[in-house]
Amino acid sequence: MEHDFNTTPVKKLVWQLGVPAMLAQLFNILYSIVDRIYIGHMTSGAEIALASIGICSPAFTAITGFASLVGVGGAALMSISLGEKNHEAAQRALNNSLMLLIVCSAAVTTALLLLKKPFLYLLGCSDTMYPTANVYFTIYSLGTAAVLCGTGLNRFIMGQGCARQGMMSVVLGALLNIALDPVFIYALHMGVAGAALATVISQFGVLVYVLIMLSRPTMDIRIGVGQYSGAVCRRILSIGSMPFFIIVLDNLLIILLNAMLRKYGGSLGDQYISYAAVVQSVMVVAICPAEGLTSGCATLFSYYYGSGSYSRILDSFRYVLLYTGLYLGILTLAIAAVPDGFVRLFLSDPDAVAQTAVFTRRYCMGFVFVAIQFAFVDGFTAMGMVKEAVPISFFRKSLYVIAVLLLPHLLPLEYIFYACPLSDCIGALFTLAMYLLVLKKRLASALSRRKITAQ
Repeated sequence: MEHDFNTTPVKKLVWQLGVPAMLAQLFNILYSIVDRIYIGHMTSGAEIALASIGICSPAFTAITGFASLVGVGGAALMSISLGEKNHEAAQRALNNSLMLLIVCSAAVTTALLLLKKPFLYLLGCSDTMYPTANVYFTIYSLGTAAVLCGTGLNRFIMGQGCARQGMMSVVLGALLNIALDPVFIYALHMGVAGAALATVISQFGVLVYVLIMLSRPTMDIRIGVGQYSGAVCRRILSIGSMPFFIIVLDNLLIILLNAMLRKYGGSLGDQYISYAAVVQSVMVVAICPAEGLTSGCATLFSYYYGSGSYSRILDSFRYVLLYTGLYLGILTLAIAAVPDGFVRLFLSDPDAVAQTAVFTRRYCMGFVFVAIQFAFVDGFTAMGMVKEAVPISFFRKSLYVIAVLLLPHLLPLEYIFYACPLSDCIGALFTLAMYLLVLKKRLASALSRRKITAQ
């Protein structure tokens, strides 16, 4: 392990692990965001191209859900085993995760290519968008194996406390994408196809880097084969099921929003979906680094759960919540003050910028409250306490669904963008109450049972 988790102050560890992971997540989102920035400023066909990428986005984000299913679950199991001083179990976690990632890559790639047309129309694609969306979707799908294996295995670098090395893998991919996008999109006149190709090449670059890092002798747990176990695989998938379903549900929520905009937007349906794609992009830029901070500190929760350190787990919750809240508070104020500054990253038309800025301010006004959600959901998931994490996550998402379905019936369609802050605020209050009244006691009880079993 790069850090001594038993003696270093938790406040310092949260900073050392969380900030690099936060920066890594910021660079990670540049894959899709940079594509949208370049595409949004094309001289012709930018609006349809941008809407087409926005339509494809939920499907490709769902791909990372499979990486989290295996990567988060396997890395958490590895870190728990390291906390227990059981290196053999930690090695089994990595070996079985690699096998699962390869199987998932083959299955997901096949499904995407065979079912792409119904997928795209399910996501809200129109006949006008389909030719462009089809090109982007097809090329991007061919990079599925690189996304799954590169992203999933990178968790095992960070799970060993090597936050900076894990960050560098993402930085490498983002810089490659930034460099290749203008070449393929503009210089070679490939448009949307060029954006997808640049992303795929970048993802394979990340995979190569991760494999090299996990093969180095300085790693406590290195890439390997063998020691396959059905019980280990089930445990990995059990822990990873929470982030997997969160990602899938988040994308279903985007699909639902697009469907409602198309249903009630009339002739402006495509235009509203294009605006929504920009709003979602601003949200990703703002909120994903905070999610990176909490997921980067997952190693602490896993390790301390394995070692049975209740006080250090509570300290981890405290400081993760503090740092995440400060970051999201600053971002919430910045977006409220100058939403058009964020929107101009993706749009240049003054009328489109003005309208999208209004929607963005509404959608993002409750972001500061998401810090509570991230800290506790990611923390309990990292400790393998998935049953405790499920209710607090699904409650917030259920509120969002209800708001998206009801608001168009009660108010003009533009007010649908208030669905996000409503669910963020109420969901945060529910999560905090659950932690103070129920989850904290369950954590103490679970650690007590582990100590009795160990004895």
